[in-house]
Amino acid sequence: MRILLLTHSFNSLTQRLFGLLRALGHTVSVELDIADAVTEEAVQMFQPEVILAPFLKRRIPESVWARTVCLVVHPGIPGDRGPSALDWAIHRGDTQWGVTVLQAVEDMDAGEVWAWEPFAVRPGATKSSLYRREVTHAAVVAVLRALQRFAPDSLTPKAAGLLGSVAIKPGTWNPLMRQIDRRINWPTDLTQTVLQKIAAADGSPGVLDALFNDPCRLFDAHPASAEVLDAFSKSEPGTVLARRGPALLRRTVDGAIWIGHVRQEEFATPAQAAPTQSPAANVLKLAATRVFAAQSAALPELPVPLMRIESEWDELRYREFGPADARVGWLDFEFHNGAMSERQCQRLRDALRWVRTRSTQVLVLAGGKEFFSNGIHLHDIEAAQRVAGDSAADASMRNINAMDDVALELLTLTDRITVAALHGNAGAGGCFLALAADLVWGHAGVVLNPHYKNMGNLYGSEYWTYSLPRRIGEAASRALMQERLPLTAADAVARGLLDASFGEGAQDFGDQVLERALALAATHNLGERLAEKQAQREQDEALKPLADYRSEELQRMHRNFYGFDPSYHVARHHFVYRKPHAWTPRHLAVHR
Repeated sequence: MRILLLTHSFNSLTQRLFGLLRALGHTVSVELDIADAVTEEAVQMFQPEVILAPFLKRRIPESVWARTVCLVVHPGIPGDRGPSALDWAIHRGDTQWGVTVLQAVEDMDAGEVWAWEPFAVRPGATKSSLYRREVTHAAVVAVLRALQRFAPDSLTPKAAGLLGSVAIKPGTWNPLMRQIDRRINWPTDLTQTVLQKIAAADGSPGVLDALFNDPCRLFDAHPASAEVLDAFSKSEPGTVLARRGPALLRRTVDGAIWIGHVRQEEFATPAQAAPTQSPAANVLKLAATRVFAAQSAALPELPVPLMRIESEWDELRYREFGPADARVGWLDFEFHNGAMSERQCQRLRDALRWVRTRSTQVLVLAGGKEFFSNGIHLHDIEAAQRVAGDSAADASMRNINAMDDVALELLTLTDRITVAALHGNAGAGGCFLALAADLVWGHAGVVLNPHYKNMGNLYGSEYWTYSLPRRIGEAASRALMQERLPLTAADAVARGLLDASFGEGAQDFGDQVLERALALAATHNLGERLAEKQAQREQDEALKPLADYRSEELQRMHRNFYGFDPSYHVARHHFVYRKPHAWTPRHLAVHR
């Protein structure tokens, strides 16, 4: 079929559907929801049989839905209506939820249900995490089921027993969740309640609160361990107690939480904000310890070792599995939204250097649960412009050098097999960081964006000019780097970027990764394999040192950062401030 994806942005769900529908043989084009007239023009040009709306923030015009089947993906169960479906579900503590595909009509979320798919709400999951994993998986199932009901030249679905036994009743409208609904009462709210409120606002809009009497929105919260709490048991609820990495420790009635990221507000106090007030347009979401650097410096630092109990939160964690002669090391690096700042890159580099001292046969780099990595930290770089004596160009160069240091540690780790295990999506430099490992594995839900061009025609580094051609060859590498389209896991395997794809989601994938890694560590010819790896690295180094690849890449990056063409700086600015699109990129809107 000819399917037009109408979407507010080309987000992770839209990318997954885009790749999957094309793989199934459909002709797919994308139009960003900019204005009714633009949508009408796109429909006239593309003449779609079906319009699929994975992610919208406003109504589809009647001039479109009255003439063409428009299927809206709603992150709620049948009967749920309103723009804050996931927010309310998490806020209420629902244990079961779902995704509904319904037909667009005059009233939002009130059309006929074509398909739906339930899922269990993962305990402790944030809104953004639930969206990227459970919602995306359920949406794929429901969309494919809905498309089975399409009847050409008809605005009504085929009658089929595809909705299950649920009785679908007319729903009530659930309004946009306001900040007054999310407000934390530190003297009375239990830790679980505080975490639930922040989780329901994670990604956007955050929970309006204050730190050090400075209004800000809270994101990225984690429970503190009982061991941490013991040292601060007499502190008052709401008190900021300590720091660790990007996060500040704050006391609750019955415990404490780590607050990893905040966005400052332009209001004097949270109470002055309108109930649905959006974050200030010129304020960035940054690490809490960066935003409140002076106040944080006066707090005690609570560092923890890489090897520790699971309840003790930090960005990095290392574990080992298996017998002494077939040992697997497992390194998690859970960086918020997959962005890696200069500080985070240095921490990961140091962790890899420490891992070298461990006696293991296989090292698994597991990244984070939501993202493996998305490369350099664009918000941090943008913030550098406001620091005296610094600049976005300087911060970009420092960050890319720090990313290169991490990749170099992997490329030169020749005494064991390295595996990049993609539990979540990877983009730009994060993709090429993964390719520095010997093996790259992913699961069916993973989407890769192995290119830099969408960020103002960046050239890219992370030794991609070495690691990509050694996998897929020079010609295929040049072709890939000129593209700007996402790759599903199946696409990535076919093109040689992934060595294997297995498992439907992150949980069963992680279990299978450990099984495979343990088997790999116990293989009879592991010694021969490592000898071949070391010999190949020595041969490659003799032909062209890694330092030369890095130097050539950074020369091109220097032009991106400091040259006359401001494309990178403009694209980064638009990205971090979520500037509305003026047009749909032509590589997506093929009808144009």
